[in-house]
Amino acid sequence: MSIKRPTNPFYNARKLKLGSFSINLHYGAAATTIDGTHKAEWPSIKALAKLHDDMEFEAIVPVARWRGFGGATNFAGPGFETYTFAAGVGAQTTYPTAVATSHVPLVHPIMAAKQMITIDHITGGRSALNIVTGWNRPEIEMFGVALREHDERYDMAVEWLTIVKRLWTEGSEFDYEGRFYKINKGYAEPKPIQKPYPPVMNAGGSERGRHFVAKYCDMAFIAPKTREFAGLKKMVDDYRDLARNEYGNEIEVWTNAYVVQGETEKEAREFLDYYVNQKGDWEAATQLIDTMGINAKTFTDEQLRGMKSHFIGGWGGFPLVGTKEQIVEMLGKLSGCGFNGVLLTFARFQEDMVKFRDTVYPLLVQAGLR
Repeated sequence: MSIKRPTNPFYNARKLKLGSFSINLHYGAAATTIDGTHKAEWPSIKALAKLHDDMEFEAIVPVARWRGFGGATNFAGPGFETYTFAAGVGAQTTYPTAVATSHVPLVHPIMAAKQMITIDHITGGRSALNIVTGWNRPEIEMFGVALREHDERYDMAVEWLTIVKRLWTEGSEFDYEGRFYKINKGYAEPKPIQKPYPPVMNAGGSERGRHFVAKYCDMAFIAPKTREFAGLKKMVDDYRDLARNEYGNEIEVWTNAYVVQGETEKEAREFLDYYVNQKGDWEAATQLIDTMGINAKTFTDEQLRGMKSHFIGGWGGFPLVGTKEQIVEMLGKLSGCGFNGVLLTFARFQEDMVKFRDTVYPLLVQAGLR
């Protein structure tokens, strides 16, 4: 059973928790050439971190990215490493959980455990670990490491996380010898503030990935593969039931969404069309789809364009497009699907997040979602 950690806002009593996604990267999650997009510069990140405190957002989740996807923006290329990023934003905030996103094959488990202990102490027990098993071949191979077969990546992640958790919890030294790792007299002190350890998240979407999350993790991050609320509810229910019924584990389920707000729905949709269709980096979106291994031949041109447009709009998240009232209504429906939280992104991150704070957030409180 998952253990509640009193210092971590992931476990507060709010009906719908909120966070941000990818503020450690240039452009955030919007692959567009419009003016006013987010830049991975510390003054900008510090200003966004304050907005998280202003609204008591529960999470700041960075994307572990080592190279970009080309195009006019080199989308997701320039950016900050996520462990040091989490330590930095954690030190400059008082409320949100500072999440570190870690590639299993690129960070040794002893290093990962020690870095997370450090972040947990810096934040007073407001850290979490988001595990990535690795899918981006050019990134992995940049390190001189082979991209393993899909299920083997999760086999490696099981060993990796087992070692990390033992370092977080065991008081005496231990040896470990598995298929992927050998540990001689493993040791880590001090221990994390959070007991038994900081919560762990993974975005397992495959059957193997879902079982990994259901058995070993505290939180599932799932991509909204449909825009239909009934379909999303089934995804959430199936994931939570798998964890509960097969592994006796109670998990939180999160997703991501991009916010496009206007005074009218027409205004919001016109801005979405502007930054995606007119000013979007379609070359980068194409490279992203290719790198993910999505077979373009299995989709119609219209379906493929729609997929790319959602990645340009906000990394494939759920589109929250409309007036402040419509955005609140849609967030309420996502909550009704069973999502514990939603990670938000904005095309013009700082400008749009200020507008969200001043106009949408009070309505979320009024609606009982916050």
